[in-house]
Amino acid sequence: MCTDWRERIVEGAGGLDVAFSGPVTDHSASDDAGAAILGAQGERFWHDHVGAGVNAIRTRTLLERADVVVVRFGEQYRQWNAAFDAGYAAALGKLRYVVEGTLD
Repeated sequence: MCTDWRERIVEGAGGLDVAFSGPVTDHSASDDAGAAILGAQGERFWHDHVGAGVNAIRTRTLLERADVVVVRFGEQYRQWNAAFDAGYAAALGKLRYVVEGTLD
């Protein structure tokens, strides 16, 4: 089940001169990112490998360019991705907000 927590943050910042970025939340598009950029791969292992590599570059670049990082932990979210993002933001000295559970 997806929630609109990202959209609610963007709406809450309405009128501010800020730009938002975030993860690719379409799982298939995320998995296929490497093949879309680097071409089809012969084996599923390489398809997954280049997809993970492209996604890692994108994530690292966006975190490095960010002024503020918001990370949400919850049962329906991939904990290792959230933990990586929070840890990398902390290592970069970025102001970050960690949210657990619901935003309601």
